[in-house]
Amino acid sequence: VSDLQEEGKNAINAPMNPSTVDIHPEDTLLEENEERTMIDPNSKEDPKFKELIKVLIDWINDVLVEERIIVKQLEEDLYDGQVLQKLLEKLADRKLNVAEVTQSEIGQKQKLQTVLEAVHDLLRPHGWTIKWNVDSIHGKNLISILHLLVALAMHFRAPIRLPEHVSVQVVVVRKREGLLQTTHVSEELTTTTEVVTFSLERDAFDTLFDHAPDKLSVVKKSLITFVNKHLNKLNLEVTELETQFADGVYLVLLMGLLEDYFVPLHNFYLTPESFDQKVHNVSFAFELMQDGGLKKPKARPEDVVNLDLKSTLRVLYNLFTKYKNVE
Repeated sequence: VSDLQEEGKNAINAPMNPSTVDIHPEDTLLEENEERTMIDPNSKEDPKFKELIKVLIDWINDVLVEERIIVKQLEEDLYDGQVLQKLLEKLADRKLNVAEVTQSEIGQKQKLQTVLEAVHDLLRPHGWTIKWNVDSIHGKNLISILHLLVALAMHFRAPIRLPEHVSVQVVVVRKREGLLQTTHVSEELTTTTEVVTFSLERDAFDTLFDHAPDKLSVVKKSLITFVNKHLNKLNLEVTELETQFADGVYLVLLMGLLEDYFVPLHNFYLTPESFDQKVHNVSFAFELMQDGGLKKPKARPEDVVNLDLKSTLRVLYNLFTKYKNVE
């Protein structure tokens, strides 16, 4: 081990391979042509990288709160497949045929294999690139685990806002002709949430945002005029579409005005404080829209609450299309 550790240090300090990364002894125990990857310590300190990990951990804990599972560290808590199994079962609303508790490495990898196959069945038809496998997850490779979790969060439209354009520097250690060589590569973990989230359901609003942003203000102005025409009856006025519909209150009141009925106050939160209360309001407004003959909105309530402008515009435009001539 001492010899290999010294060999690792020599490889790192060699003029042809400048690097400031400390290689742990276990990372130098490589077979010929074998390689191992690790995150550059400087990247681990990046605020956006830390935020990504925190957001994902909080999301997993929220999803699994009824299971009384608490994740504290992604590498240590997800590698054996137990948490991933529960997470997928909850998100996909299906039961996987795997053993509940597996202590042996073989049993853990078998469970992981089953869980990841189920994940791949969900993601592959939608064009997702698979950047993880059983060995990398079980080997506690944080990059692979993050790629997997980001893909799941995007696919299931998690009610979270992932930091955009998160990249990390990855150190690749490879053994060739008995010597260790290190190289650095940049690994992109997230692009823009918008691009990934809506890539499967392109519509006029995608085109508007991508190719005619100058016309966006015209659309917003028309929708503001439309909603204020009705909300003014209650002495309410909208100036910012992005924020003023996020708690669902104006959406509920607007539906009552458009359909000419009073919405009992006990059906929704007039002054919502928590995220869940806001989601309840928007979901309730969506139910009123469907009762009024509209199709179920493409947007999720969580997207509207998370200030996603495109989702809010989709909802309001559907109302405008049906009710634009209502006085």
